[in-house]
Amino acid sequence: MTPSHLTRTGIALLVAAVLATAPGCGVGGGPGAVEDAQRTGRVAGTITFRTLQLKPTYTGYVQGVIDAFEEKYPDVKVVWEDVPGDGYNEKLVADAQAGALPDVVNLSTDSFQLLGDRGMLADVARLDPEAARSYVPGAWEQFTLPGKGRGVFAYPWYVTPEILTYNKELFAEAGLDPSRPPTTVDQFFDHAEQIAARSGGRYAAFMADPKGRLPGDWQKMGIRLLDDERKAFTFDTERAVGWVTRMKDLYAKGAMPKESLLKADDVNQLYGSRKLVFGPGSPGFVKDIKRNAPQVYAATQVAGAVTGTLGHIGIYAQSLGIKRNTAHLDAAAAFAQWVTNGPNQVAFARKATIYPSHAEGLADPYFSDRGDGTDAETVARAVGAEQLRTAQLDANTPVEWTNQVGDAVVREVQKAITGEQDPRTAVRRAQEEADKLLAAANAGGR
Repeated sequence: MTPSHLTRTGIALLVAAVLATAPGCGVGGGPGAVEDAQRTGRVAGTITFRTLQLKPTYTGYVQGVIDAFEEKYPDVKVVWEDVPGDGYNEKLVADAQAGALPDVVNLSTDSFQLLGDRGMLADVARLDPEAARSYVPGAWEQFTLPGKGRGVFAYPWYVTPEILTYNKELFAEAGLDPSRPPTTVDQFFDHAEQIAARSGGRYAAFMADPKGRLPGDWQKMGIRLLDDERKAFTFDTERAVGWVTRMKDLYAKGAMPKESLLKADDVNQLYGSRKLVFGPGSPGFVKDIKRNAPQVYAATQVAGAVTGTLGHIGIYAQSLGIKRNTAHLDAAAAFAQWVTNGPNQVAFARKATIYPSHAEGLADPYFSDRGDGTDAETVARAVGAEQLRTAQLDANTPVEWTNQVGDAVVREVQKAITGEQDPRTAVRRAQEEADKLLAAANAGGR
């Protein structure tokens, strides 16, 4: 349930194409092929509830939530199934083909779009017009869909915002002020350049990892990814070329571990051994360092995420979708609301490094207490919560930016960073490859 990084990665084109062309059940026929379930006014019936990789760690919590709901609504029986993360989207595809989607289903942002774009999810804004007031606006708005008006197609559940983590001792060693961390992508790169110049090769600033940085950095810089018709990519701009140029220069100067460009190093290990100034932008990372590298944890400082010109931060989000043609709409809607209410989300967040999407839950003092300001984990929790309340959430990376598109872009960017081609050529070729993949996906979906 913990993201490896906070930028949205999309779904493999193969999965999308399979779903788009699947026979039966209206999966390939667009929104009109699945009829909306109707309320009966009676909260009753047996409903299925699928979660993603919560057993066995959170079995007690989830079962307690279910038991309390069934006590309140004795005519409802909730059948809970938990499935592994591996192959989750593929399982959704198979269930959609077979007409066997659960009544209430745990969705990541990507799997949400996988089903929502094809009309498989109920519009919860229509079912519950007042619900928007209950959730953090940025989280609620994540579950809209392009071209579908004011519809919202899942209840927000738990979320994890991006934050900034860094070693304040190494920061100061490099001549930087730990109380003034970077707030934009350009400032982040400026800091990295100074760290490289002052460290003498003893440590680097950040991991190269272009796949982890894109498209998030470009979005923060105001680089538009897609045209209005969502039929062509538009990131081939001077700003994108400038970003690649800067990455190439910083890489050559030692601001990133050389090996981190082409393979996934253990960022926790590098940070925990004082080889890296900036850690991953996840509150869960702070907890890991506290457990595994206490001396480095004592030097760890937390600040708000780099936001760029638009004031956006990255966010990893989970939601609960309702099958559009569920046989027990009232029970499914009541249960999704129950699981995502304020008290239940706060109880969950006290057991895991997550945050409520419910406004009442996020207002709990647990999420604003910074203690004496010296414990990084406590500060991280407060900083993350504050950003969720106030920041624009970078939730709109289009589903068209699939894993395959990301891989194609990264391949060209890597060649530029290592000097195999110039940055301008890299961005041009990246967009050409991305457009080919998008055209193939659109052709397969017809």
